[in-house]
Amino acid sequence: MPHIDYYFATLSPYTYMAGTRLEEVIAKHGATITYKPLDIMALFARTGGTPPPQRHPNRQEWRLQEMRRTAKKLELPINLKPAHWPVNPAPSSYAIIAAQAAGGDVGALVHAFTRACWAEDRDIAEDSVVRDVLEKSGFDPALADKGLLAGAEQYGRNLEDAVLAGVFGAPTYITDGDERFWGQDKIDDLDLHLSGKL
Repeated sequence: MPHIDYYFATLSPYTYMAGTRLEEVIAKHGATITYKPLDIMALFARTGGTPPPQRHPNRQEWRLQEMRRTAKKLELPINLKPAHWPVNPAPSSYAIIAAQAAGGDVGALVHAFTRACWAEDRDIAEDSVVRDVLEKSGFDPALADKGLLAGAEQYGRNLEDAVLAGVFGAPTYITDGDERFWGQDKIDDLDLHLSGKL
């Protein structure tokens, strides 16, 4: 049974635009998945990336155009300049870590948090928003308060694991055979790889 380590950031527009297509591929191939939310800004600092607000204006303008085109192609609503971005991704990430331990549809939860940021103008660092997203995704909202220390430790480990695994952006999907796929636009390639065609 193939396994995927999924590295992502809840404040990433491209994690949002991945939707739940990864989970469809996982189900198709009977694969397993470990969700590894991480601090993307810390990852950039560790791997030579530049946070979007610090990029040259030419790159920032291209990024916004690319986000608009990609969201339109995927038929997803998007606010290119959300009210709460950049935002502290730790609270939503801790909630996802706790939810994964509890069991349930974690893929839907990840998408709900990213949608809250990129389509609903909600602050995913606010406790009330974290609780609401958990509840609407079928999880106990009390998970927002459970295992915070364990969540913080796992969140830190996810960053270290990502650097060791060769990750430099989000979303990134890594197979148990160390095939790496970076970007929401590589989900089809991951599907082909799991099918033995790539």
